[in-house]
Amino acid sequence: MDNTNSLPPQDERIIIVTGANAGLGYETTLMLARKGAKVIMACRNLSKANTAKTEIEKVAPNADLEVMEIDLSSLKSVRNFATTFKSKFNRLDVLINNAGVMTPPYTKTKDGFELQLAANYLGHFLLTGLLLDTIQNTPQSRVVTLSSIAHKDGKINFDDLQSEKKYSASVAYAQSKLACLMFTFELQRRLEKQDGNQTISTASHPGIATTELGRHIPKILYTLLRYTIAPFLMHAPVEGAKPTILAAIGEAKGGDYFGPTGFKEMKGVAGKATSTDLSKDETIAKRLWEVSEELVDLKYL
Repeated sequence: MDNTNSLPPQDERIIIVTGANAGLGYETTLMLARKGAKVIMACRNLSKANTAKTEIEKVAPNADLEVMEIDLSSLKSVRNFATTFKSKFNRLDVLINNAGVMTPPYTKTKDGFELQLAANYLGHFLLTGLLLDTIQNTPQSRVVTLSSIAHKDGKINFDDLQSEKKYSASVAYAQSKLACLMFTFELQRRLEKQDGNQTISTASHPGIATTELGRHIPKILYTLLRYTIAPFLMHAPVEGAKPTILAAIGEAKGGDYFGPTGFKEMKGVAGKATSTDLSKDETIAKRLWEVSEELVDLKYL
């Protein structure tokens, strides 16, 4: 069952997809392009992005795509992207905070952040803030942020947010994806306090999709999983992207969270997803927001 085919056309709407050149971002971009949206492919690697753009145009000849450079792990790059975007466009219907990295070796960015927290969360926190005036000036606009079922194992470690004292790739990944979900809910709460606000904040997760995010898993293990239990627990990126499509252009209220509805939300038809009580903790979310503002040097809402 595909509940995304009947979604409305997106002609004349402008949508940003970060990490649009591969995996979930690629499939999300393709689906939105087929709906008639102008999609800004916000990518770190311009060569890969342009190759992906060409591939999409082959299967969707009427696609309206534009590649723009952004490295979500660099605050300077995020700021440059926002400046460039706003110089070209005066509206933004949907911002899809999709780009991410999963379980790399410990890496510290130029800004001094742990890579997963930077690329998955802090870069998108800054990007959203920089573009929010344009988003809010666009009727019926949305901010969509990708989380993961891994958020259920996550906690926000304020005492070692950048994993400098101790690093576990999976623990840091879970923290970053919990942060994304807490950001979604806190953003919605703050938007609701503004008079006349029409913008909503939603989230999605792909379940377990066979994407490039798994590239840091040992090759032998990845191959073994892919050809043994993977078909029962995982689905293709095109299926993993459907919850994001629902969050972006489907029927949704602020704070809605979408994902696969099958066994443990690993795969299945896209629909409403579940999240932990911790993800909805308003006190921790407020503290995370304020810490994030300090780290990226931008206060908003």
